[in-house]
Amino acid sequence: MGGDAISGTPAGNSGLSPSAPEIVLREAFVRRLNEQGFEGDIDLRVSSRLVSSTDNSIYQRLPAAVIHPRTGEDLNRAVQAASEGDLTLAIRGGGTGTNGQSLTDGVVVDVSRHLDRILDFDAETGTVTVEPGVILARLNAFLKPHGFFFPPTVSTATRATIGGMIATDASGKGSRIYGRTSDYIETLDVVLADGSDLSVGQLTAEKLKEAMNGAGLAAQAYREVHRVVTERADEIRRVFPDMNRGLTGYNLQNVLLEDGSFHLARLLAGSEGTLALTKKVVLRVRRLPKYRQLIVVRYASFNDTLQDVQTLLPANPSAVEVLDDRVLAKAQQDVTWHALERVLGNTSALPVKGMSFVEFVGDNLEILKVQMAHAIMLLESSSHKPIDHKAVSDPEIIANLWTLREKSVGLLGRPDGHRQGVPFVEDTAVPPEVLPEYVSEFRNILDGYGLSYGMFGHADVGCLHVRPFLDMLKAEDRSLIRPISDAVAELTKRHGGLLWGEHGRGFRGEFSPLFFGETLFAELCRIKDVFDPKDIFNRGKLAPGGAGYSVDRIDGIPFKGEFDEEITPALREPYGRSVSCNGNGACFNREPDMAMCPSYKVTKDRSQSPKGRALLLRSWTRLRSLPEDAPDRAMLPVLTEELKASLDTCLSCKACATQCPIRVDIPSMRSKFLSTYFRENRRPVRDYLVYWLEPLLAAGRLAPKLANLLMHSPASQAILSRLGLVDLPHLRPARLKTGSQVSRSWLRRNRGNSRAVIVVQDSFTGSFDGVLVEKIHALLTQLGFDAKLTPVWDNGKARHVLGFRKGFGVTARLTLKKLRALAAFDIPVVSLDAATGLMFTQEYRDIAGAQPIPAVLPLETFLRQQIVKGTLQPVSASSENSGMTVISHCTEQAARPESAGDWAFILRHFGVPADAGKAGCCGMAGLFGHQTEHAKMSRDMFEQNWARKVEMPVLATGFSCRCQTERMAGIRPSHPAETLISVLQERL
Repeated sequence: MGGDAISGTPAGNSGLSPSAPEIVLREAFVRRLNEQGFEGDIDLRVSSRLVSSTDNSIYQRLPAAVIHPRTGEDLNRAVQAASEGDLTLAIRGGGTGTNGQSLTDGVVVDVSRHLDRILDFDAETGTVTVEPGVILARLNAFLKPHGFFFPPTVSTATRATIGGMIATDASGKGSRIYGRTSDYIETLDVVLADGSDLSVGQLTAEKLKEAMNGAGLAAQAYREVHRVVTERADEIRRVFPDMNRGLTGYNLQNVLLEDGSFHLARLLAGSEGTLALTKKVVLRVRRLPKYRQLIVVRYASFNDTLQDVQTLLPANPSAVEVLDDRVLAKAQQDVTWHALERVLGNTSALPVKGMSFVEFVGDNLEILKVQMAHAIMLLESSSHKPIDHKAVSDPEIIANLWTLREKSVGLLGRPDGHRQGVPFVEDTAVPPEVLPEYVSEFRNILDGYGLSYGMFGHADVGCLHVRPFLDMLKAEDRSLIRPISDAVAELTKRHGGLLWGEHGRGFRGEFSPLFFGETLFAELCRIKDVFDPKDIFNRGKLAPGGAGYSVDRIDGIPFKGEFDEEITPALREPYGRSVSCNGNGACFNREPDMAMCPSYKVTKDRSQSPKGRALLLRSWTRLRSLPEDAPDRAMLPVLTEELKASLDTCLSCKACATQCPIRVDIPSMRSKFLSTYFRENRRPVRDYLVYWLEPLLAAGRLAPKLANLLMHSPASQAILSRLGLVDLPHLRPARLKTGSQVSRSWLRRNRGNSRAVIVVQDSFTGSFDGVLVEKIHALLTQLGFDAKLTPVWDNGKARHVLGFRKGFGVTARLTLKKLRALAAFDIPVVSLDAATGLMFTQEYRDIAGAQPIPAVLPLETFLRQQIVKGTLQPVSASSENSGMTVISHCTEQAARPESAGDWAFILRHFGVPADAGKAGCCGMAGLFGHQTEHAKMSRDMFEQNWARKVEMPVLATGFSCRCQTERMAGIRPSHPAETLISVLQERL
């Protein structure tokens, strides 16, 4: 669409094996880079290049190299090294683009690893200076104690970088009152195509004249942009829509202001790294609003949801966000849903087909109450008949609701059979008043192809997010990308809207002439040519310059599905979750209190993240599926070892199995990979020691003093050290009174007894933390239960982690047999340790097959149920008790996020002040922290988050957490049950 400049472009090398000319170009670039004194990381590994070959789009494009600048000057050096124009540079931040913005067959300049510093903050002027790799959520966490925040609120805030937000001129929730990223740029420091620096800010007319004087590249750029915005002022006014979401990608509308001042940053914002590289930015920030209120509205149709947006706008909400029934159905499968059921989950007479989140923010609570009352009055008189509505004031519930909304992108990526929601007509925007009619016609297009889809978005500003469900492994589904894109582009243009309302153009640059018009598009090409005459910046995107490279087409770049289609069904089935990973990047977060992903957080190496590992697993299964003589097959040995190295640092915490919206369960796939890998490679001796660990522990429990003496003798320590194991704990099994263990006669006597309970001793707690076992038995007895303990049961966790699939199956089947024998007596069974207790609902599912697994309740779930039933009477609080924070095991936080809250509820019921807390991984994770090669990483993980947590009174539910804290900080946090029994015994 639009002439020769966008008539198509070669896809470039899509294989793993670079051609000889490509190797020469890459080597020359690296040599020049080193000659320039580049201080950052230069990564030519296949694994690193693969991880940077995808984003959150449908595309895959393998770069020639990935570099991680360490200083701002490294960006200048990279540009100098690329100045010949042989290889293009594509700057990359969060890697969450939905349109391939940072995908390239040239060099990826990844600023997220090192250029992530907050350099300065000035509360008086309300400005903050940051490098481009600073993550939005981390910036707001820094600003919050000062009472400020950076307003553009994107759903990917936990991994979106400021540089990436500038590149797409991002906005997000609340843009109706807060605007977009470019509205907050005070000054922007960039590197131009000749390697020189330019600092741009708002210039007066006089300063602009000075900037346009001279022969340098900066002066040329100023002159050219000034010429375009003055000569084409009428055309700009005619073409650019009067909407909150402007026509980004060389935004000509807001460069020349009414007072004659000139702000070149308005053009650079949204240019997606095609004109310059962002080096540093000074941002204006705003005061945090004191109050936040929310109304949740439910509808029987999505059309009514959209129609009522106009009904609500007179109440002046800060945001109106909408979700359709497809998103809501997916949301109910998410771990956060349980906490929101009291707001969202109550049944209604009609099926809920749409929902609105209507938010009000401000510093005056009385004004907010008036606005809320006005909105409710409007809803109650609306002709669109909402099912119901509910006002929410609790900050925690409001935060959880917005978290659920933020997950919509990822939730729609969750597979539905062989199809999943994919982005390509992802972020259209139209005037809000025509949104219902527009959506109706949009639906007609998708319905015409027989597709299902999910819709959500910022309805107050007319921005819609749509994910049609396609099977991108099928050529017939991939062939729909072109006709649907063309139809939606035409529809959006007809309604006075934009095809890219929020997430930038990327490979959709071919549609530029349709929306800019031929006249302005030609001017965009001239601007590109002046800024970047050799087209070294993100070649093929937005607009072509004069170097002869055309703009990429939406179907001219390889789709991820084309590669995945080559995976044989025999490999696609066990590694299916890796294929389903849509690249939403939730695992790229650096949030210290989030469990996912500890290895990525501490290394900042994306090949050591769930997304990175999933992509490497996909690629590995593809290479194994190719014929022996296929060119890419030659890379299999290299990729296999790089994949193995990546998986070696996975702690198997299982956070990705639940906190990832796609549920990319890396530990399960890791186990399968290691099983295959060690059929073809020799295992280390240490693995066999770990294989027999639980039987050895059983022997040690018979004579723990002797076992400890032998295990911790100098000779044993030397042997263990050579095997790669350090700092192993001492055995301390439970010392149980006669009659405390479960017996068949007790089972027969107590069949169905509501006051009887069986406690499962797992091999870790039962071997190393027997004191806890004793205290939990005492606690249950103190509370009036007839509690019995099982013998210590092996669980096979270590075997599963190391890929001993057959041996794990033997252990699991034996454990399940024991459990079923107990379940026949209808007595509650509870577990103590989260990591092993959750195996009954996770790893054992594969072994059990279609057979149901009897319930094994976490101890806190059992106790809370008893409190709710009224069988455990409350105890008044003592003034002597200080407040405690309960932190659950990271696996538990991911799979059962209510765990810490349950314990806090139980403790408060018995008069102990307690709150639920959060923490990232402590770094232990079974034997991971005891392996020599991981000892430093284990300590770094602990220091990153847990070290600060244990400065306060903390209760830890996880055995690993208590063990690691004692190892690293010299103190052992109590288990909540230990604190509870101590308090109850003191009051006797």
